Amino acid sequence: MKFTWFHLMPWPHMPDDFRQKHRSVWVDLPNRMYEPELGHGVYHRYLDQLEYAENVGFDGIGVNEHHANAYGLMPSPNLMAATLTRRTSRAALVVLGNSIALYNPPLRVAEEFAMLDVLSGGRLIAGFPVGTSMDTNYAYGTIPALTREKYAEAHELIRRAWAADEPFAFNGRYTKLRYVNCWPKPIQRPAPPIFIPGGGSVETYDFCLDNTYSYSYLSYSGYLRAKLLMEGYWKRVAERKADESPYRAGFAQVICVADTDAEAEKLYGPHVSYFYNRCLHVYPGFADAPGYRTIKTIQTGALSQFTQSGRDYPNMTWKDLTENRYVVAGSPETVRQQMEELIRSLRVGNIFCLLHVGDMPDDKVRHSTRLFAEKVMPHLRNLWPEWNNHDDRFWVHPMNEPVPMKVAAE
Repeated sequence: MKFTWFHLMPWPHMPDDFRQKHRSVWVDLPNRMYEPELGHGVYHRYLDQLEYAENVGFDGIGVNEHHANAYGLMPSPNLMAATLTRRTSRAALVVLGNSIALYNPPLRVAEEFAMLDVLSGGRLIAGFPVGTSMDTNYAYGTIPALTREKYAEAHELIRRAWAADEPFAFNGRYTKLRYVNCWPKPIQRPAPPIFIPGGGSVETYDFCLDNTYSYSYLSYSGYLRAKLLMEGYWKRVAERKADESPYRAGFAQVICVADTDAEAEKLYGPHVSYFYNRCLHVYPGFADAPGYRTIKTIQTGALSQFTQSGRDYPNMTWKDLTENRYVVAGSPETVRQQMEELIRSLRVGNIFCLLHVGDMPDDKVRHSTRLFAEKVMPHLRNLWPEWNNHDDRFWVHPMNEPVPMKVAAE
């Protein structure tokens, strides 16, 4: 098993009456609500938490890209990852990821990801999400029906740029470059491992299988509701006669660990409520622009979580969220049992652990993180023993002897 400590970096200062006064946390939220002086401390506290996660033994530390919102303060996850290259030495840097359809030209992604891989000594995992409708269609103005076509072309350009040893011309529909010449090139060859975050688009299954990418299902509705979609993915794996390595798949889960089940509700209940009632308060009209989701996907019923279960969030209690496994919470033993059920039922080898939740203060974040690392994670490590020693396709391959950080100071 591989465990990534994943940070959304939400804005922790939204008022109690946020839902009543604002229709959405995304796209049209007035940016006067953001206070840069407070933001300075927020960013550094969040970076400290990611570094702490490496120190207590997580395999990866994760960041992602979102725009015009208070749900996640990382319009450029590459800046965060670059900062982390200087303060970490072991954990994979899981950038999940760059919304490649938004870059003009997408060669920029190839260059910046290559820089991150070199800076980190070969520790980059590159994520290529299509991006939410809020980000791609509304905040950045991409035409919904063209988003996936632009994405496919951007993917082709990036992979060719990494592979080529000589400059070449690229003549796409959306990008035309006389000279494609990626300097630097990544340490990991032919490319860093690539994760594809998905929220239900069935076409993503074949894309991952065609390219030997890991499919990462990101959901806040928990693993019980994810089972049908993940069964569809593994059915497609079987139809394509691909091997069933659990590392072909990953899942994101909100997790809260305390000494007892009762203490978990007391410590984390208010912060979980903040997350589900403010950070996920998205106007449904922004969540699924016409043309963004393909007909094939709509026919399966795999719609955006922001237009489905999101409507129920305001009415859900701690009991609702935990019993329905939206949130895995409780004592180390309770969390261990539920995480094992998650891993086995979804057949996933990668877990993206959301241990910072909403406006959770630093001491609680570290308490939950430490308990998970010390009392839960070791019991889950070897749930897929038949794959542990011979499947390295979906994880980083760092340099054997990266340059020590102290060299720069001498």
